[in-house]
Amino acid sequence: MNDSQGAFTRATGRGLGDRDAESAGADKPRYRRYQFDLIAPHCGAGVLEVGAGLGEFSAQFTGLDRLVVTDVDPGAVAVMKDRFAGDEKIAGEIEVQGFDLDAGDRLDRPVDSVVAINVLEHFEDDAGVLASLARSVVPGGTIVLWVPGYQSLYSDFDRRVGHFRRYTPTTLRDAIRRAGLECERVRPVNLLGGLAWWAAMRLGRAEAPNSGAVGVYDRVIVPVTRVLDRILPVRFGQSVLAVARVPAEPEASRD
Repeated sequence: MNDSQGAFTRATGRGLGDRDAESAGADKPRYRRYQFDLIAPHCGAGVLEVGAGLGEFSAQFTGLDRLVVTDVDPGAVAVMKDRFAGDEKIAGEIEVQGFDLDAGDRLDRPVDSVVAINVLEHFEDDAGVLASLARSVVPGGTIVLWVPGYQSLYSDFDRRVGHFRRYTPTTLRDAIRRAGLECERVRPVNLLGGLAWWAAMRLGRAEAPNSGAVGVYDRVIVPVTRVLDRILPVRFGQSVLAVARVPAEPEASRD
């Protein structure tokens, strides 16, 4: 088995199971919609998701001109090919393919936006990965990042699934700038999730998130989190959201 085979399970702690992409992750639909509502407004009409896993996030898009969903794990790619076959919600092109960030893979035709959810923390050279991703984005396009937040939440689970670090807004902004990109927005998200993660993974020393607790969190805590996002200046969270802008081409280079 090569390094990419099984990468999805190693990176997430989840199995591919019977490859039923519709049921995988069905225990947290509100959380996925919460992510989508924060990320999608920063995406253009052509989107590449790297490290898409089973495609649960990208399946929420509608009306795009082009959607490219990718993963390094061949098993995950096979699941997504089944999932997106004949999908009519996107309206435009849908491509499912392998994509190896370690190898510096890039798209032949750049997209307007890249989405990377819980990806960057798996790479020691995070700025190098961002610079590589920028080559698959049109000038002036965006890279939208969602990463684990705050080193104080770093647990044995983070270590086991290969996280080099968790981020603060400051450290994520620094990685974006070192990659030669413009940091348009960065902020912590999911305050209550951060507190719950600290209680379970640090204080309680759980080996992995509990599936039953995840279901309760999705039904009860996520709706409250949405309200807190609107009324409070959140200074801490389970994750950090950032929007990086690929610099526009200089005028001379467009002649």
